[in-house]
Amino acid sequence: MDLLRIILAVALGPTFVFTGGIKVWGLRRSLRYRDQFGMTPSLWRAIGVLETAGGLGLLVGLALPPLGIAAGAGLCVLMTGAVLTHVRARDSIPVVASASGVLLLAAAFLVFSVAP
Repeated sequence: MDLLRIILAVALGPTFVFTGGIKVWGLRRSLRYRDQFGMTPSLWRAIGVLETAGGLGLLVGLALPPLGIAAGAGLCVLMTGAVLTHVRARDSIPVVASASGVLLLAAAFLVFSVAP
């Protein structure tokens, strides 16, 4: 279980740092999604900060497990919102499936972090 937790943290951590960073920095493609979803710039930036913090939390959580658990739980909540946002925006099935897959991976990290 510990190896799976490490693999998931190393895979998901940088992914969330990257996706959060493009929101925080306001890269053009990111802003198109923001506008499609009808989100305010401050909300979009806040989501980016939370994604970045969650990704870093997963990585630091390898040394401090309670932080990793908190980050994993927060990312599960965040990704649930992302999936619902994609569904509400009537995005394509592959886009919704991709967000759902990331949610499932974050949930798996959380399960492997609390399992004995």
